[in-house]
Amino acid sequence: MANAGYDAVVDVDDEGDLGHTDLQEDLEFHNSNFNESSTRKGAPASSAVGSGLPLPATAGSGGGGGSSKRYLWTIAYYAQYFDVDTSSVLARCWAALYPRANFLDVLEGNPDLYGPFWIATTVVLILFLGGTISQYLASEGKGPFAYDFRLLSGAAGLIYGYTLVLPVVLFGALRYFGSESANLLECWALYGYSNLIWIPVALISWSPVTILNWVFVGVGFGLSVAFLLRNLYPVLSATDRQTSKILLILVVALHAGLAIAIKVLFFAAGSPVSGGKEGDTPPAAGGDGDAPPRFF
Repeated sequence: MANAGYDAVVDVDDEGDLGHTDLQEDLEFHNSNFNESSTRKGAPASSAVGSGLPLPATAGSGGGGGSSKRYLWTIAYYAQYFDVDTSSVLARCWAALYPRANFLDVLEGNPDLYGPFWIATTVVLILFLGGTISQYLASEGKGPFAYDFRLLSGAAGLIYGYTLVLPVVLFGALRYFGSESANLLECWALYGYSNLIWIPVALISWSPVTILNWVFVGVGFGLSVAFLLRNLYPVLSATDRQTSKILLILVVALHAGLAIAIKVLFFAAGSPVSGGKEGDTPPAAGGDGDAPPRFF
């Protein structure tokens, strides 16, 4: 009878005997709900949403699910720019040191601030370390030596300021002169990864041989400015010919200023950052300023 769409309900007495059961009175027939049950089993998970029930654990969020908004004052807004794995950062560092393709292609439309931040921080610390070693070698034998933490604040102001402010100025200039391909995050990433070359330069530029230090800084400047020009030229060329030339000259001149500042402020005896004169031992180190002057 199940095939006919019916099921049967039979009343059985306490002794389990049908006895004098009258089938007409004791048998009750009801409409079957087999088809309804199978329909419910095949129903999509969206029916649970309409009934107010939570989705099962295996239900995906795709389809009409909208992503949550990120506001400027929330951590989630800034976290998206640091969402990059170690292998990607290493690949970008390698592409910055040995550029074989356009760096913007290496970024694949996903520029990050994680690499630029830690590269700039590393450069700051190594400049402080290298500058301190340079001062120690210049003041050796002239009294006790004391660390000068004005070198650290000077390095932070120089590197963070250059890496943060200059891309913003360049981005504003490009947008003003009609370059629609300019992207602020890509400018930050480009300048941030270009600082990578200053890490090995700062590690070897504490030598007391002045000419050797100039050579190291010059090599660092040449490699980093070539990296910048190679990747900025397609963006700068989107403006008119005269404007692109001016912007290219400004990029080179400002980068040369950074290189000279690194050499003079951190790898010369009596750095202006520490407040001493050329050839003088820092006052905290016991110098009296009587030594003959040295030029860089």
